[in-house]
Amino acid sequence: MPGVVRRLLPLCLAPLLVANAEPSATPDNSQALIPPAIRAMLDAALASANEGDISTIVKYARTADPASGDAVLAVAERWRADRDERRREVIREASFIDLWRGKAELGGYLTTGNSNTVGVTAAAQATREGLQWRHKFIAQADYQESLGVATREHYLVSYEPNFKLDDRAYLYGQAQFESDRFLGYDQRYAASFGVGYSAIKSPRVKLDLELGPAYRHTEFTDETVQSSIAARGSMDLTWKLLPGLSVSQVASAFVQRYNSTISSATALNAKLLGPLSAQLSYNVQYESMPPAGSVSTDTTSRAALVYSF
Repeated sequence: MPGVVRRLLPLCLAPLLVANAEPSATPDNSQALIPPAIRAMLDAALASANEGDISTIVKYARTADPASGDAVLAVAERWRADRDERRREVIREASFIDLWRGKAELGGYLTTGNSNTVGVTAAAQATREGLQWRHKFIAQADYQESLGVATREHYLVSYEPNFKLDDRAYLYGQAQFESDRFLGYDQRYAASFGVGYSAIKSPRVKLDLELGPAYRHTEFTDETVQSSIAARGSMDLTWKLLPGLSVSQVASAFVQRYNSTISSATALNAKLLGPLSAQLSYNVQYESMPPAGSVSTDTTSRAALVYSF
């Protein structure tokens, strides 16, 4: 609701509440009647299922007249309880292959003339929210070729189940596979478990933090093999700047005795039409002790179309 309407709403509600309030309506009277004009506004907000409009009407109704405002709050709370119960029932009856939500992205480029270069990036993410469990799946592939010679190959697959302890805290497990011979390793397997916490949960900003021990097995391109206990930490931030425009920052670190890894992905997503959006992203991956002939830091810039489902 526009800012001007929000500022004027208390002034509009006050006379309506005073003019229509029943004499018996007191703050302690749970049966206080809601003025017809306010009830019509509330019914419209409930019909649209717009949480922001419902909260605004409740806020200003309670400010203008606590008796009627409490009745408005009670109606809104019953609506939220019924909605949550319907959602829980749907989740209870759904099979594991249902309720997955996520996105798939595809981008690439092709140049000819003085240089012949082709690059392709593809990724998919899916999350399933259950009553007690959350499941996350990520797959990503980058391939670049110049003059018929591959200059970049990066592949990643990750699966992470979460067991919810409460509304914010959870236990996590993670299994991950990576391959990037240009960063110096043919295969890398990692397994981790630990504690996660949703530090920020709001309509605009979400921030999840995770920390726990891990085990990594890496087969480097120079035929060196390393297996080691590590510490893993991660951060997952999403910030909705404007309707249809958001920025995200995902970072993780594996710290161990031998080669440690820090990776970061920053993305700007702009909604285009329906489930389609455009995304620009910048990825950085750092290896503290790469094999001879490989550099420590690798960066990738991507432009892709994203389909949300």
